[in-house]
Amino acid sequence: MPADAGTKIDTSLVSINALKVLKRLTESGFQAYLVGGSVRDLLLGKSPKDFDVSTDAHPEQVRELFRNSRMVGKRFRIVHVRFGREIVEVATFRASREAVDSNLETSDGGMILSDNDYGTFEEDVFRRDFTINGLYYNADDNKVTDLVDGLTDLKNKVIRLIGEPTARYREDPVRMLRAMRFAAKLDFTFEPATGDPIRELGHLLQDVPAARLFEEFLKLFMSGQALSTHTLMEQYDIFQWLFPGSRNHKEPERSTRLTELALQSTDRRISEDLPVTPAFIIAAILWQPFIEEREAQEEKGLSSVDATWEAGNRVLAAQQLLVSIPKRFSIPAREIWNLQFRLPIRNGKRAESLVSHKRFRAAYDFLLLREESGEPLEGLGAWWTQYQEKDGDGRQEMVQSLGEGPPKKKRKRKPRRRSKGTNPEAGQNSQAGNSQSSDSQSSDSQSGNSQSGNSQSSSSPPSNSQSASSQRGNSQRSSSQRSNSQRGNGQRGNSQRGNSQRGNSQSGNTQSGNSQRGDSQPGNSKGQSRSPEKDGNQRQRRPKIARHAPIGPMQSGSEPIYGPMASGRGPVEPDMNGNINGNVAENEPDGNRATQTDADDVDGNRTDLQYNPDPNRSFNR
Repeated sequence: MPADAGTKIDTSLVSINALKVLKRLTESGFQAYLVGGSVRDLLLGKSPKDFDVSTDAHPEQVRELFRNSRMVGKRFRIVHVRFGREIVEVATFRASREAVDSNLETSDGGMILSDNDYGTFEEDVFRRDFTINGLYYNADDNKVTDLVDGLTDLKNKVIRLIGEPTARYREDPVRMLRAMRFAAKLDFTFEPATGDPIRELGHLLQDVPAARLFEEFLKLFMSGQALSTHTLMEQYDIFQWLFPGSRNHKEPERSTRLTELALQSTDRRISEDLPVTPAFIIAAILWQPFIEEREAQEEKGLSSVDATWEAGNRVLAAQQLLVSIPKRFSIPAREIWNLQFRLPIRNGKRAESLVSHKRFRAAYDFLLLREESGEPLEGLGAWWTQYQEKDGDGRQEMVQSLGEGPPKKKRKRKPRRRSKGTNPEAGQNSQAGNSQSSDSQSSDSQSGNSQSGNSQSSSSPPSNSQSASSQRGNSQRSSSQRSNSQRGNGQRGNSQRGNSQRGNSQSGNTQSGNSQRGDSQPGNSKGQSRSPEKDGNQRQRRPKIARHAPIGPMQSGSEPIYGPMASGRGPVEPDMNGNINGNVAENEPDGNRATQTDADDVDGNRTDLQYNPDPNRSFNR
């Protein structure tokens, strides 16, 4: 029946976006009403935080009317119409339980798993949970329709279920939590038939998905009436079904006291428009189970740090089975716990380091609540309160008054391991000073000691032979200067490729830049020579045939010109006519070859390839 003529809604409190949704639905030929908590709050003169719309349009039809919408829900499909950060929830009229009883999909406990059967306006009214939420507002005539006597219960401040309470709780156990929230928020009382079954049916909450219970947890304790909600939940023995760890420990009274203080602090901060986080409440509720689990882990032989970590894992993992706590809240809760064991350690720079921690303020507030709940902390909270009020010198004096603190344990260093090929007499062959053997071209040089070009072997005293710079076979690399490499004579640093004798000298410790490799011999150094050895002979590097010295007539008095190396021979000198015997004919049958000046110009730029007069031949590097 319609409400009294005097019952009007102040449209200024109604969201303009909700009115847009109502108008578009009615203009499209559908019925549309504001329903639920928004109408209840409007009648009480409060500003609703969200708006729900009920219509006879199916979700697919609503989706077609609003491009800014999406369908959500599996148990009962609804449509969310989004206007920026505001969401208007649109639901289709549901059919009565009697009409679809045979088609309903329910769990063993009686909870409805699928409820996508649609009905009429009257049927939808009696599918609502409480009478105070069964009020429908028509924006066209600005009237409220009441078929369940909700206005009377709203006037008498009574929470009453629509239908048989036990059956309605079994259909959706979350209704028990909603009853607690409405009673605490509105300061209403339970009608006896509505409140009595809650104590016996609290176990049905175990069938509700953990993610949905976390959403209800936020509504219960983050709306500004957390303490009164918790009191009601304890009175009806329902809180333990959400947080069983709050009861299953040695000191439930202290745990309950700490939880109440944390909820009271949260309500105060919400009223003062200060930021709050669910992590603080979670840390308070699970603190006592965490402490007892940590002590159990320490008895098993774990260190303090490992026991703290393992206890946090176990307590939070057990809680996740009932109420799913996202990591964005579980991680800060763990940090608050961990800081409780660091706050007593204030010597040296530790106190100042803790003050700069991002969770210090939450951990400090938590410490004060622990003291207030009765934990013996020997004035630790008062010390930190004074410390924050002091300036730099005052803080230093407070830290110094604590003394030096417990002695710091020295870390045992493991002895350096010596590799298998290390010779303890290594380094004895190194010569004192910076003696340099330049232009040594010994054909009988041992593997690893041959020097190509002007390689310089610098030695250091035995005591310093294995320090500072890394070595390969007792050889020291000094600063390499690749920028001074001269390509003209095939020099890289001091190593001359043009003058290198590849015939008898074996690739060993040539210098790159000014790098110096000393007298490294196989087996006498900590790191073996880079080139492997087989049967006592060092592997020769395959000759590069891409670079060649200029070939042409030799001027009188000029130095010998070295050409490409033939396999197994030393440097080849030109004959009387300036030709290099055995190379042109061997590599190029027609006697023509592309030549390359491998020198750099004055600016350090490489010169171009120089070709012989035959234009039909080319040489690819």
